[in-house]
Amino acid sequence: MIIITGGSRGIGAATAVRLADAGHDVVVSYRSRRDEADAVVARCLAEGVRALAIEADLKDEDGIVGLFAQAVDQLGPLTGLVANAGIVDQAARLDTFTAARVERMMAINVTAQILCAREAVLRMSTAHGGSGGSIVFVSSAASRVGSPNMYID
Repeated sequence: MIIITGGSRGIGAATAVRLADAGHDVVVSYRSRRDEADAVVARCLAEGVRALAIEADLKDEDGIVGLFAQAVDQLGPLTGLVANAGIVDQAARLDTFTAARVERMMAINVTAQILCAREAVLRMSTAHGGSGGSIVFVSSAASRVGSPNMYID
């Protein structure tokens, strides 16, 4: 089973459907778009695999731990993680940034990704009794090409 964070739309949804098409059971995590997550799960189920949508707030460590525990409990051993969830804020100039804005970005785009990887390693690593697996981190093209005066963070 593969967990796709932020799997209710966009790249995450396309990834979930593609993995299902390849025969993988999938868990689609979402924060607030239950209807979109359910639609992705329906597309995955149509491919003949097991699929599940799980609500998880990745800003909260307990939410991350719960996501992985529930996924494994319901669909069995973890074989992969696609760490796709990420956020952007309103376009703004750097001289208007607040600590709260930066902390929010770091919580989802950095800290949550590391904690999701930790939870995956705890379940997949042979050092922890797992049989191995893969972790893929998805990033925005803006990290390579930049977006002056838009998505500085």
